[in-house]
Parts: sequence; C-alpha cells; structure tokens
Amino acid sequence: MLRLDAVDRKILLALIEDPRIQVSELADKVGVARNTAQSRLRRLENASVLRHGGREVDLAKLGYDVLAFVTLEVNHRELDSVITALRHIPNVLEIHETSGQGDVWVRLATTDTHQLQSALRHILRIKAVTRSSTTLALHTHLPYRTAPLLENAP
Repeated sequence: MLRLDAVDRKILLALIEDPRIQVSELADKVGVARNTAQSRLRRLENASVLRHGGREVDLAKLGYDVLAFVTLEVNHRELDSVITALRHIPNVLEIHETSGQGDVWVRLATTDTHQLQSALRHILRIKAVTRSSTTLALHTHLPYRTAPLLENAP
C-alpha cells in the first residue's frame, strides 16, 4: 500500500478532474515544479496506483481493498433524497437505480470491514432506506471496460 501525501492527493484529484491535463499544467495546478509533478506521476505509475496510461486510480493500491456491492430497497417517493444522501458518503463509488430485486445498487470501497460496517450503518440511517443486502467482491477478474464495445460498434 502506498501512502499519499497532500501533493499526491492533489495530483490524483487533478487527473480525475481532467484526465488529459499536461504535466506542466498539472504542476501549476498543484503548485509544484514540473519535475516534481513528473517524478510524482512516475512514482504513482510505478506503484501501480495509476493504471491505463496514468489516468485510472487503483484504489486497492491505496488501501481501499474491500469492495462491496449493496442492493437497497427504498421508499420510492423518497428516491431522490436517498440518492442525494448516498452522494455524500465518501466510500460510495457508484449509484444505480435498478429494476428487479432492489431499487438502488451501490458500489462501495473501504479499507477494511470496520469501515464497511460504518458506511453500511450510515446508509441504513437514511430515512427512506427500508432494507439492504451486501455482497463482497473477493476478486476482480475483469475490471470495467469499454474497448470491446467500441471495437465492435456498428
């Protein structure tokens, strides 16, 4: 696990905001010299924190190695407020309104099961959430991808 300092965090946040940012712009935005920004990027890439051309963050390399999928049943009249509340939980990576079993599907990343339990308790405190079901990911065999669809697009 790689420990991040304030400069590393600023670099990663800037890359998330603008994945195509140039190193010189990145350095200006973060407030460091260009060589410092370049060496920090190289360090993050060498530690595999940055993947796929240096623009995708591997959260597991930063200690967020517990990945959970939570299915929520909610009072439909309060769906918007549930989604708004979920957006304020830092561990929430994705929120999807779904059909079938459950109404909302949430993807969470945490550092350990204690942090997961805390996040789940936070979710269950949301007024309109009536029930939840949590599944832990044991291993990711195929991460999110789009290339096959683009390669076979009509």
